Amino acid sequence: MRFLPFVNVKHGTASVARFSRGNTLPLTALPHAMAAFAPQTEGSRGSWWYHPDDRSFEGIRLTHQPSPWVGDFSHLCFMPQSGEPQVRPEKRWCSFRPEELSLAPHRMKGFLRRYGASFDLTPTDSGCVAELRFEGETPRFAVLPFDFEGEIEILPEARQIRGMTTARTFVPKGKLPLYFLFEFDADFVPAESFTTDAEGNLYEDFALTARGAGANVALTRKEVTVRLATSYISYDQAEVNLQREKQSFKRTLQAAERAWEEVLSLIEIPGSEAQKKLFYSCLYRAFLYPTKFYELDRADKPFHLEPESGVVKPGVMYVNNGFWDTYRTVWPLYALIAPDKYREMAEGFLNFYDDTGYLPRWPAPSEFGCMPGTLIEAVLADAAVKGILDRAGCERALEACLKNAEVQSQDPLRGRKSVEAYRKLGWVPNDREKESVNETLDCAYGDFCIGQIAAALGRTELAEKYHAYGQNYKNLFDPRTGFMRGRDSRGNFRPGFSPIAWGGEYTEGSAWQNSFAVPQDTEGLAALYGGKEAFLRKIDELFDAPPDFEVGGYGFEIHEMSEMAAQDFGQCAISNQPSFHFPWFYAALGQPQKTREKLDLLLTAFSGEDGGFPGDEDNGTMAAWVIFAFLGIYPMCPGKPEYVCTSPLLEGIKVLGRPWKGFPGPAVSFDELKKI
Repeated sequence: MRFLPFVNVKHGTASVARFSRGNTLPLTALPHAMAAFAPQTEGSRGSWWYHPDDRSFEGIRLTHQPSPWVGDFSHLCFMPQSGEPQVRPEKRWCSFRPEELSLAPHRMKGFLRRYGASFDLTPTDSGCVAELRFEGETPRFAVLPFDFEGEIEILPEARQIRGMTTARTFVPKGKLPLYFLFEFDADFVPAESFTTDAEGNLYEDFALTARGAGANVALTRKEVTVRLATSYISYDQAEVNLQREKQSFKRTLQAAERAWEEVLSLIEIPGSEAQKKLFYSCLYRAFLYPTKFYELDRADKPFHLEPESGVVKPGVMYVNNGFWDTYRTVWPLYALIAPDKYREMAEGFLNFYDDTGYLPRWPAPSEFGCMPGTLIEAVLADAAVKGILDRAGCERALEACLKNAEVQSQDPLRGRKSVEAYRKLGWVPNDREKESVNETLDCAYGDFCIGQIAAALGRTELAEKYHAYGQNYKNLFDPRTGFMRGRDSRGNFRPGFSPIAWGGEYTEGSAWQNSFAVPQDTEGLAALYGGKEAFLRKIDELFDAPPDFEVGGYGFEIHEMSEMAAQDFGQCAISNQPSFHFPWFYAALGQPQKTREKLDLLLTAFSGEDGGFPGDEDNGTMAAWVIFAFLGIYPMCPGKPEYVCTSPLLEGIKVLGRPWKGFPGPAVSFDELKKI
């Protein structure tokens, strides 16, 4: 069975800033690769520079964008042209037929009628190989500028164009250069190199350090192969990467196809074409991020740039991952079907700690610092309890997690917030921090995870200490309202409570979405409501309530509100991560069939089409949720070696080539899963 035909790389791309159906990009890339490619259809929309309904084409974009809310970095555009050179997007764009643009994980093909030019591209780890064919006169290749510092040099004797860009949507600390090298298999005439000013004026006299550097060369043949390699380290390393990745277009394409077929074959499902399209599009999404941020030197030893200092350091590194999102589903999926890759990525995150003094929260590639808590504790704890990290790795993880949890960083982007107040009070006070409920619940869960790593190392006393901290969630429970509420430094709840008011003390939701974030202690949470039956009645109430909201602390409607309101799942905002575990409460507390019923209902919000997600697909998180819904298991608490169970969606699923039997519930251990 071939799996790639079922992947829709446009899955989730039919999105706009005010209403997400995934907020994804149609990426042609190797799994977790350093470089990815997509058509840029309208760059004036900022981070939403591609939409599947557009009929304009502004170039092939080398992109590293993990989310429109984080933006792109180290990006550039290139395209085949003919005739007079065109530079600015409002002049160079050409129409195309979307149905004639072939997009797949391993290949991108298209025809630009205005220029009489076709391209066929397949990815490598740091770049790509593309075959170009021209019908028009004066065939050209354009490397197109963004308005950032850069440089470019045309080397006709070597048949190369090399350059550097510092393009970035959001400006990080320091500069992040990307060195790029295009190599052609044909001669070209060094026609024009140029820079542009803020008004788009074209300068023929090229200056190496000018803003918006680009190039446009006239090719001497109408059939040309061009190779691209990139490096974050140097031009010399870009050349090393080019030579390492250098093989024919056909062999590069075969290697890319093989890489994706190996990933997609990890789970084999029966079912309808629509079900396979949804499932395999999700499995593709789950293996795009995080992305490599390391390279191999001439001796094949890994090294990476530390982006804030600009210092090159040894070891692997991965970036483009928001742990507040991905800890819930992506990493427990990797634990099941890709543990070796998980191990290498965890090593990269520990290297991040060695480089900066703190574990990452949202590396893109330097610390972006958004979302509450840190939550990488859950990723490392899951690796520890499932045997993915060895003892030395667990020791490194424990040291790093303790630093995050106990030492207040002077940089607000790093570590936990209000560490001293949280340790003194047992909650993050709402008069000190925004989103204090989520900060507190995430810290309590993170503490539990630290306890799990300590327990894996036999550090019993330390484990008990942090497991006790994991009970701090109880400090926010308000029995009068039945919700978690923020408290100030004196222990007072804020007056004027509304359970449907978003923001303020809550992250991307209201009390409904954020009061049940206690993965470490479902039974203890249920006890606060009077026991399992009373708690499940509360979850029934959640599903049955109307999807109403108040803009609350946000002061305006954010897209997550709009997406919840568009569905008929009550206050279960399956469009966003805080609601992902709600249907699994039933199975965890003895009603697995009800979980299956809720999952089947929620899955009606998903399809394999361009608008196939009900909200943001963050770095594989929502995609992995769908995969678990098909399998009938769920990682209710990453950091515990178990999964909650219900029946699979389909009979006849195979995982890692073996029949998936399904489990009746309520839970199955990780060791049992590995035996299937």
